Amino acid sequence: MNILFIMYDQLRFDYLSCAGHPHLHTPNFDRIAAKGVRFTNAYVQSPICGASRMSFYTGRYASSHGAQWNGFPLRVGEMTLGDHLRDLGMDCWLLGKTHMKADAKGMARLGLSPDSLIGARQADCGFDAWIRDDGLWGTGPDGDYDQKRSPYNEYLKSKGYDGDNPWADYANAGVSDDQIASGWMFVNADKPANIREEDSETPWLTLEAIRFIDEAKGPWCAHVSFIKPHWPYIVPAPYHDMYGPEHILPPVRSSQELENPHPVLKAYHDTKVAQAFQREDVRAKVIPAYMGLIKQCDDQLGRLLDHLEETGQTDDTMIVLTSDHGDYLGDHWLGEKDFFHEASVKIPLIICDPRSSADPTRGTTCDALVEAIDLAATFVEAAGGKVPDHIIEGRSLMPWINGEAPEDWREFVISEYDYSVTPRAEALGVAPRDARMMMVFDGRWKMIHFEGGFRPMLFDLENDPREVNDLGEVADHADQIARLYDYLGQWGRRMCQRVTMSDTDIKAARGRSLRRGILPFLVDGSEVDPELTEKYTGPARQKY
Repeated sequence: MNILFIMYDQLRFDYLSCAGHPHLHTPNFDRIAAKGVRFTNAYVQSPICGASRMSFYTGRYASSHGAQWNGFPLRVGEMTLGDHLRDLGMDCWLLGKTHMKADAKGMARLGLSPDSLIGARQADCGFDAWIRDDGLWGTGPDGDYDQKRSPYNEYLKSKGYDGDNPWADYANAGVSDDQIASGWMFVNADKPANIREEDSETPWLTLEAIRFIDEAKGPWCAHVSFIKPHWPYIVPAPYHDMYGPEHILPPVRSSQELENPHPVLKAYHDTKVAQAFQREDVRAKVIPAYMGLIKQCDDQLGRLLDHLEETGQTDDTMIVLTSDHGDYLGDHWLGEKDFFHEASVKIPLIICDPRSSADPTRGTTCDALVEAIDLAATFVEAAGGKVPDHIIEGRSLMPWINGEAPEDWREFVISEYDYSVTPRAEALGVAPRDARMMMVFDGRWKMIHFEGGFRPMLFDLENDPREVNDLGEVADHADQIARLYDYLGQWGRRMCQRVTMSDTDIKAARGRSLRRGILPFLVDGSEVDPELTEKYTGPARQKY
């Protein structure tokens, strides 16, 4: 069996028709949901691209793998999906984005050349790169944002788009009065991108995925990772004007969120992106473009699914649809992600397993608390392996997919965010090692803990599903805060760094020294099995 692991960047959990969006129709996402399981309570391990993805790929929490923000290298030697699946005879390929930075110092220390097979895999997050393109090919006064080669820019140049960076000049820009109308500016979000639709980013990566399906030898896991609907929020015709003001949902926010807000939340309210999305004219331009980007993603997903069917591979391919985090779009007076409201930390997750064992759950939803790290465990089990739970901290979703409810499923989910590299840490006067926050959520109560001496935030999603009433200072809820801190403490005491020895290895090692003839601390030998002492209790050797 193959695994088609598709990730969209910054796709909200509720911007799909199968998740209840009233205006945005996504028949191809729905098509997979109708054949598989849609997990309705799936959460990322960090609401930021790089850290979230590293958790998906390692199956480990952000504080376990250490790559806790964009550009923080994933340390050399960290086990990833590719390592686990190759041990089971399954190749693991990357097509598109990872947002992973290699641990160049660690590789140099170990003598690993980026040009070697092992070194290339270390530099590409454990994948074999079919075609890697992390997007965001901006150029500033200090040089390119991304120093790697852009295969998408090369593709555009081959199609006749001129300039050094057609990604910025065409794919992510419109035209206004014969001038480039950059997609970096929200005011241009309603313009069509100045590019043929078939040459834009999502169709291009879909084309690469089809080429992979036609040429790759199985069994394989293909991580097809689209940059959209991540900003710049601009999309080519005909998607740029498919949606209008009548399709924009009201923001999930309340004026009380601005009244004496938590100081860390206020620091995020004060960012440029939050202040932009607090404006209705910005939301009026950006959200239709965001919806158009999603609609294009859905259409291209249909193209990919049709190709699987036409080539007879649908019945041999597990299909997984998800996102690395959400997008506030003005909810809670915020933009981007970077915090722990549902709009940011909750993700879509749909899994379709073609095997007959999954027949009982086709077209169903599962409301169990699920974490992004569960996918690594799921893929290992789906490939026929035993989950190495001393390394992978997630749990396989295969029981849920097969219609079996585990008795001891998790009681809470955890997400972490390290904002040490952001201006918010300096504005709050927080030292880099204390600029961290953690969410613990049990399905009803959500608590956010902040290092650095701040009080916690608390939300009751049963009575306040919009998350606008922070109960962190309400004395009546001290018991809930204490209970959630107990959960956080339980999680914090987990065994997460003993990755070279499994429990099985440890049990096998017990008594090994005795069996090898090392017999310390014995009074007369009666304390151990006689076979361990028989070589030491026979006739004495000749004296010299």
